[in-house]
Amino acid sequence: MIPYVRELDFEYGRIDQVSPLIRRVIANNPGPFTYLGTGTYIVGRGEVAVIDPGPDLPDHLEAILAAVAGERVAAIAVTHHHSDHSPLAAPLKARTGAIIYGCALAAPVADEPNAVRLEADHDDAFAPDVSLCAGGRIAGPGWTLEAIPTPGHTSNHLSYALLEENALFTGDHVMGWSTTVIAPPDGDMTDYMESLERVRAGRYATLWPTHGPPVREVAPFLDAYVAHRLERQAQILRALEAGPARIADLVPRLYTEVDPRLHPAAARSMLAAMIDLVRRGTVRADGAPGPASEYRLA
Repeated sequence: MIPYVRELDFEYGRIDQVSPLIRRVIANNPGPFTYLGTGTYIVGRGEVAVIDPGPDLPDHLEAILAAVAGERVAAIAVTHHHSDHSPLAAPLKARTGAIIYGCALAAPVADEPNAVRLEADHDDAFAPDVSLCAGGRIAGPGWTLEAIPTPGHTSNHLSYALLEENALFTGDHVMGWSTTVIAPPDGDMTDYMESLERVRAGRYATLWPTHGPPVREVAPFLDAYVAHRLERQAQILRALEAGPARIADLVPRLYTEVDPRLHPAAARSMLAAMIDLVRRGTVRADGAPGPASEYRLA
């Protein structure tokens, strides 16, 4: 069982000092993809970095500006291009002159026709001033952020390590309140599992997701996060021992505890797992792996 952390003392727009170097302001955009809302982090004092400015909400922009009144915003660091993370970067830059850091998409994402939406919309206009797709550092007085490529949730996802506190801002890569959505075509389970191992290897003291409270018992939480994904894959393999099947056949059998209304979402998650299993040679598909393909053990 994943030891979820879901309790958080907050008010929308309130500035909370959550560690010696970190302040947080939460946007009023709660929902199934954002939990309580987008948590925007401000790192440092005097000269600061803003991580994941969030959705383009005027009230949230004003809350961020109030939080940094009298200070210089030197950097805006974005974890990925979803509309609950990146759209406010450009308006915040216009008001502060800060440099936007992040990783642009290699190409616009074309979702499959009629595919159920599991995530916020794509911010196709997101274009950082400085690319950190291969990693890199952003530094200010008393703080250093190191960009850690963590693709999987999206192809351009970055996490940011705050070296002075051995902490990691995980965006949507790891969240305390929920598992992370991996939805093809931009989401990739193979990349995601490799990225999880990269985060585990960092031995961080605290994880700061963009949505929800921090994860402070990091090692056991990540162990459970990985185990959950591996168990889902093991369930698929056990089901395929009975013979070839399609995702539409497997979802009702493997997600009996899930409300049937959520089965389309479960099917997208299973597709990500199937693509990974096909790549690893464990499962075969009748052609390119897709939502309607027939799968069998290799």
